[in-house]
Formats: sequence, C-alpha cells, structure tokens
Amino acid sequence: MSTLMVIAKAPVPGRVKTRLTSRYTPEEAAALAEAALVDTLEAVRATAATRRVLVLDGTPGRWLPSDIEVLPQLARGGLDQRLAAAFAACSGPALLIGMDTPQVTPALLATGLELARGEAVFGPAEDGGFWALGLAESDPALVSGVPMSMPDTGALQRRRLVAAGLTVRDLPVLRDVDTPADARLVADGAPHSRFAAEVTRLAREGAR
Repeated sequence: MSTLMVIAKAPVPGRVKTRLTSRYTPEEAAALAEAALVDTLEAVRATAATRRVLVLDGTPGRWLPSDIEVLPQLARGGLDQRLAAAFAACSGPALLIGMDTPQVTPALLATGLELARGEAVFGPAEDGGFWALGLAESDPALVSGVPMSMPDTGALQRRRLVAAGLTVRDLPVLRDVDTPADARLVADGAPHSRFAAEVTRLAREGAR
C-alpha cells in the first residue's frame, strides 16, 4: 500500500499564509492559499497511489475533491509532531508534501513515491526547509524532534534520515510560497496553474 499525503491548513483568512499579508490582504492571501492547495490536490489525484490523503488543520471546503481522504491534524505540539502523526497513520511507503508548492507535477510526485519505496526520499526547498519527505517504512521517530521553520531544517531532517542508516534519494529543489516574491516567482514558473491565475488576477485588481 502506498500513500500520498498533503499536509495543509484550510485556506481561512488570517490563519493561512500570513507572511503574504505584507502585500496582500488576509482574504487575498487565503485565496492564493486555496489556489495553491487546489493545484496540489489536482497533482495528487493524477498520481497513482493506493491512498491519497489530506492531513488538514481546519474544516474542508468546496475546494476539496470528493475522492481525497481527509485526516485531521490531531497531534498537539509543533509541526514536527504533526508530520510524525501523519506518518503514523500510514502503512507501507508514504510520500508527504505540503501545500506550498503549487508548481509540483504528477510526474514529480510519481518519482518521489517510487523512490520512497526504497528507503527514503527527500525534496529540499530553496529556503532551507523541505517540500517532500518519503519513507519506505513510516516511522514517526524519523521526523519527531526535528526543529521546523529554521534555515537549516532541511539539512537537519536529511541528517536524521542518514543517521538512521537510510539511503536517501533527493528530489529537485523547489521554491515554497511563503512571501510575495515567492508567489510571483512560482507563478512565473507554473503559468498555467490556478495559482498563477490568482496571482495575475490580484495584480490586475491592485493596479486599478
């Protein structure tokens, strides 16, 4: 059984993508988050997997496809604990991604899931974090306790995998959408995405 997971917050104004509000309103930041999440879920749906799961902080909305399984983020504590709980809910190979890379493609996810059937696969992010983590055996201890949202989070997570004796295969570096500059660059790199369309719409409205 293979599992493809997306960990995400529901796109609610004021609760999601707050770093975008240096340029956008909370409502606009939430609209961008929703577009990114929809793009990500579409890529997941187009990827062969036994289970396709959204690990969600919040309440599902109209943006959620009916064929995506939803698991609530039940774990208390930091992001590392929430990631660990997501892996604990899996059996067999699992690949976990976030909602911050709307440029991700089904081909890239399929590669990640295939590599995860080995021992471990790691997708580094340009900001020093990671956008994907895959494990052949879903051991929560491989994630729990890793400091998150730090410039060296990715390096620390990868080091944890290596220290456990796992062979780690790397995916390409991707840019997370955290800041307005990130949003523009990701939209430019994925011009046919819903995310890019939303960035363009907001730019046009802002120019009026």
